[in-house]
Amino acid sequence: MTEPRTPSTVGRAAPGQPEQPQTPSAAPANSAEQPYPVRSVAIKVAQWIDRLGSIWVEGQITQINLRPGTRTAFLVLRDPSADMSLSVTCDPDLIRKSAVPLQEGSRVVVYGKLSFFTGRGTLSLRVIEIRPVGIGELLARIERLKALLAAEGLFDPRLKRPIPFLPKTVGLITGRASAAERDVLTVARNRWPAVRFEIRNTAVQGPSAVPQMLEALAQLDRDPAVEVIVLARGGGSVEDLLPFSDEALCRAIVAATTPIVSAIGHEPDNPLSDLVADLRAATPTDAAKRVVPDAAAELAGVHDMRARAAAALRGWVDRETRALTQLRSRPVLADPLREIDRRREEVERLRASAQRSAEQFIRTEATATRHLREKLTAVGPAATLARGYAVVQRVAGPERHVVRTIEDAPAGSQLRIRVADGAVTAAALGTQALGPRSTEDPETRRN
Repeated sequence: MTEPRTPSTVGRAAPGQPEQPQTPSAAPANSAEQPYPVRSVAIKVAQWIDRLGSIWVEGQITQINLRPGTRTAFLVLRDPSADMSLSVTCDPDLIRKSAVPLQEGSRVVVYGKLSFFTGRGTLSLRVIEIRPVGIGELLARIERLKALLAAEGLFDPRLKRPIPFLPKTVGLITGRASAAERDVLTVARNRWPAVRFEIRNTAVQGPSAVPQMLEALAQLDRDPAVEVIVLARGGGSVEDLLPFSDEALCRAIVAATTPIVSAIGHEPDNPLSDLVADLRAATPTDAAKRVVPDAAAELAGVHDMRARAAAALRGWVDRETRALTQLRSRPVLADPLREIDRRREEVERLRASAQRSAEQFIRTEATATRHLREKLTAVGPAATLARGYAVVQRVAGPERHVVRTIEDAPAGSQLRIRVADGAVTAAALGTQALGPRSTEDPETRRN
């Protein structure tokens, strides 16, 4: 198989004629029947990489291979925030004559050109300048990242999650067999012996610190039993604490669903992880005190609250007892039947008064009735008859008519004369006028 060639896009005309563009020939298709050979792929990759030119690259030195008598020094440059590295070659004098001694873990900025070795299929960066990143530059970068994260609101107190009072399991990310791990475990277990820890030992400085801490943080955050995570490390230089100001780690802390306590270094140390964490502890020991309650203090608090509750209850009972005594000392409760007797006497008095009023009313009405009866008797016919008057009635069959004039009783009429003690049957023998009409009662005149 032959190497495919890049088609020419410009052809030459015949002598004496201007150049004419030629139609580009179609590139051969790449398929299983027409594959690229390895050399073609390697050459194309080398050409593409060569077009990149010289570049500036920042990273952390993780390996230096400087052999005496050699003309080339080999280094490995690693990204502090990702598990990625790049092979670097340079003149050994760049390392020997560096103003700042270069060693594994140093942060540097290099200038060079990438090369792809077609024979081995490897990529390397040939550098001609190495600049160590100084403390001032590192601090300036941290300040720029701090301003960026603050602008995004990652330091907002409203994003802080509350720390549980008594977590079931505490996640701990720290260095293996470190003083920070020993302080956290010792203080926490002295305060609350039953506390459980899920420990992840990682590198806490150097190029591998950030990837390992990110992996440990993800594992503990996925564990449902872990209710709080402590990120702990002892004191150190600015370079030692750089992983805890890494942007990837800060964003992972914010994105975690489990509350996170940052306990890095000592009180003056203030990496960015302290600002994005849910709680900042001055030291690992302080973190243990903030995460786990003190059993002795809590027990003393319980005893104090029980004593206060008992005193409050006794005080309440005493107050209620005094109030009850005062109520019982009142006359109405000292002699409960006294009020009933008083009410009974009042009822008897009212009943007697009502009876007297009723009797008086009856007597008054009886007297009025008697007077009316006497008046009625005085003006009634019985009294008139008792004084000698009589009532004359003419009897005509079953009917009876009072005789008022002589015309009502012609001669021969059958009469009935009623007197005070009975009635007399008579017959009219005749009539006799008495002259002018008198004002006397006609019935009297008939008698």
